[in-house]
This record gives sequence, C-alpha cells and structure tokens, in this order.
Amino acid sequence: MDLREYMSVRRAYNLVRQSQPARDRLTFEEFAVLCRLQVAGEPMRTSAIAEYQGALRPTMTHRTNHLAELGLISRGEGGLDRRNVVCIITPEGSSCVEKLSDLTCKEILPGQPLSRTLPERIIKYVDAMGSIFAKAGDLVLLAMYAEDSQPVTVTRLVEALGLLQPTVSMSVSSLVLEGLVERGPSRASGLVLTPRGSERAAELAASIAQVVVKRRPRSQKSREQAEE
Repeated sequence: MDLREYMSVRRAYNLVRQSQPARDRLTFEEFAVLCRLQVAGEPMRTSAIAEYQGALRPTMTHRTNHLAELGLISRGEGGLDRRNVVCIITPEGSSCVEKLSDLTCKEILPGQPLSRTLPERIIKYVDAMGSIFAKAGDLVLLAMYAEDSQPVTVTRLVEALGLLQPTVSMSVSSLVLEGLVERGPSRASGLVLTPRGSERAAELAASIAQVVVKRRPRSQKSREQAEE
C-alpha cells in the first residue's frame, strides 16, 4: 500500500467519525474489525482478530465489547474451549460497514489518492489497514513525512489528517517532548521532523508499504482480453 493512499483513507474516516453521533462513533480499529468480518464472510475467533491487529487480548475484548453493545457483532463460544470466543457480524454491522465506507469515499476529495475508488474497495482497504495500529501522534509523523521534510503548520496538519485541532496540538506537544519534532522560531515557520522523528516515520511508512490490499479476481473475459 502506498503511504498517500493510507493517509487519504485515514483522513477521510477521521472526518466521517467526527460527523457521527458520539454514541455511535467507532475508532478506526473497530471499523477495521467490522471490515475484516465483512470480508471474511464467516465467524472469526477473537484471538485471530487480535493477532491480525497485533492487539493484546484485553484491548480486543474492549473493542468487541463496544461493537457488541452497539449490536454490530454477536459473540459465541467456538468449539469445546469456552475461551475460544467467535465473532459474527450482524445485519446491522453489515449496514454500518456499507454506510461508513460510502461516507468515507465521499470525504476523499477529487485529485486525492483513491478519490475514484468504490465503497466496496474501501472496505478491503480498511480491512488491510487494520493490521497497523497508528495513534494520533503516529499519524502526525506520517503527515509530516509525506510533506518531504518541508516545514508544516498545525493548521496544515489538521487539514491533512481530518483530526480536531486540540488533538493535533496535543500530539505535536508530545512529539516535541519525545524529541521527534522541532518547532520553528515562530508559529509561521512551522514544524519539522528531527532525525529521530524522520527515522520513526520511515519505519511506519515501511510497515504501511508491506500492507497488501487484496484485489478482486479478474473475470474469465478480462483474463482472455489481457492475453490477446
């Protein structure tokens, strides 16, 4: 996956999430769980979902609890081991996935990566992207990295990420304390990545580059046309 594609989807979903009623808001990771179940088309063990997202069991339990409370998934025992809980997407969950993927498509502006992608394809992107956990601070680093080391303002980061200004500002402050970002002599001069920040951002970008989004199998007719 290309970094700019990743950032395009994350920005769009951040905007969609803000538009939803507070009770119904899903984190990107929760949305990705629904997309994984939708793509799988069958029940999945909670442990398998946790492994896919690189999440600890308590973290995944929290995510699936929230999804179950909203009626988006149902859970049951899988096999003889009662600890082997399986998750199943409900009709309401499928409708939620379709709605969120459609809204995400609409938030991707013309000219941005994936601006002409269909909602069904966005579902597969989110499914694949769920294997990478990126906090707000990580997204800030990636947005700055995508600017090719040019100074960037907080306002620009807010626009690039679709996050609220307080969230971006707090993330920037934390990154400055960690020595990953430096402030210029004035607000107008912007923010820049430190060598350590660039290294961290490059590692994140490398992880994203390894993400594979499954493509829809080509039809027999398409294969025949390609062979001619």
